[in-house]
Amino acid sequence: MILAIAAAALAGCADTPVESPQAAAPPQGRLAMTGDIGDQQPGGVDDPVHDPTLFKHGKTFYVFSTGIRNEDDPGGIFARRSTSSLAGPWESLGAITLPEWTRKYGVAHLWAPHVVESAGTFYLYYAASSFGTNRSAIGVATTKTPGDLDSWVDGGPIVTSKEGDDYNAIDPQVFIADGQWYIAYGSFWTGIKMQRLTGMRTVAGPRISLASNTADPANPIENPQLFQHGNYWYLAASWDFCCRGVDSTYKVVVGRSTSPTGPFVDADGVPMTEGGGTVVLDRRGDQIGPGALDVLDHDGRPYAVHHYYDAASNGTIHMQIREVEWHDDWPHFSHGPGDGEPPG
Repeated sequence: MILAIAAAALAGCADTPVESPQAAAPPQGRLAMTGDIGDQQPGGVDDPVHDPTLFKHGKTFYVFSTGIRNEDDPGGIFARRSTSSLAGPWESLGAITLPEWTRKYGVAHLWAPHVVESAGTFYLYYAASSFGTNRSAIGVATTKTPGDLDSWVDGGPIVTSKEGDDYNAIDPQVFIADGQWYIAYGSFWTGIKMQRLTGMRTVAGPRISLASNTADPANPIENPQLFQHGNYWYLAASWDFCCRGVDSTYKVVVGRSTSPTGPFVDADGVPMTEGGGTVVLDRRGDQIGPGALDVLDHDGRPYAVHHYYDAASNGTIHMQIREVEWHDDWPHFSHGPGDGEPPG
């Protein structure tokens, strides 16, 4: 009897259209992050997400970030992954071994990585320096298997700066435009710089100035991020002061240009080299000092990762991923749950 009922049921459904499962909608706005999204407790857990870079290999997402600070045993670039989605759950993988050559720069940890892929090889660019000095270097490491932390092969420094130079060789970002690779970098001093790259390892051509924060004589500007949308190239940078917990004043500003080498101007037409910059991300609810933006295109949409200090947990460092939205060809981050009320 059971078989007869089952057969009748199947016969009755024979002409009924079967709906194919719908693909999950792409994430929008502020993503609800899960898993190991960063923690920092004096004398306890230190799982840092300062200056995150976001990239993908196959179906796996990765975030690499500044290493664990330790004067006696400096931390190499820290890694985590998500095999499910941009929101997580994220899993901490640990650190890539610190290259010995970086110790001559007085490092307590390596800073501000950026990862790109070219012809199947992944390139990890990172900064070796210490606070308050421009005796700094940008190094590079390579692998074809980024999730295997032991597989990264270090290639030494490719950009350096020293006392007396008017630039600082930290916070690298590497990108390609019309077949040409570029590296942008810089912090404080005279601001954000750019040069061409040949062979992914050799800087070439003049050092171009892209942006400055003239509102403060210290010129607190760093973490350049260049990306394209439609007819424009966009330059995002972090203004003001990082790394002070809930007292941090970091914020993200942006300008745009029709050329990847600038000049970049803000929404009011002020050149970024003259202090221009339209604020696109500042404190959001309990997220204080958001900065160090990095943008990834995924499924036809741009997403940005940034770090922040969580006022709800005494300034614990976390990472956040948000969809980059657009208003009149300007990037925009909508206010999601927990972001507080939009200004104005």
